[in-house]
Amino acid sequence: MNEEIKSFTISIYTENNIGLLNRISAIFQRRHINIESLTTSQSEIEGVNRFVIVVNITESQAKKIIGQFQKQIEVIRAYYHTEEQTIYQESGMFKIKSDLLFDEPQIQNIIKESNARIVTVNKEFFVLEKSGRRNEIESLRRDLNIFGIMQFVRSGRIAVTKEEMKITEMLLAFNNQ
Repeated sequence: MNEEIKSFTISIYTENNIGLLNRISAIFQRRHINIESLTTSQSEIEGVNRFVIVVNITESQAKKIIGQFQKQIEVIRAYYHTEEQTIYQESGMFKIKSDLLFDEPQIQNIIKESNARIVTVNKEFFVLEKSGRRNEIESLRRDLNIFGIMQFVRSGRIAVTKEEMKITEMLLAFNNQ
């Protein structure tokens, strides 16, 4: 029976050690799995980092990968969740020539309709920021592309689970060791 390939958000809680990112990416590389998005930051507990990784795989692959992460010494705990189990966002920034903001009324409509936010404006350029789902950011990029985008960057996914994970207690116990 063939399993369905779905988008999974993998959360890995770790110590902050040199070389860990390389070992994490090697686990995906050995299995020929492409990382769609990767974000890392401090978790809710000081001294504990959290990797948020998005991949398109089957659930059995997700279970195996979580098992591999758990074997890494610096990994405290790893989880996988479907898109339905998480609340997630990405952020995009767009740098556009300033004269377009005043000469093209359609750009102002695009900004308003997309709920984008103007971060800065100067004589040469203005910068927009849009937070939301990837398809919303990509839609804004397509709309602005006809006017010319000087620079564009999109962040990786940030996510929290809908259900309580009880990870905070585990991390506090780890931190107090």
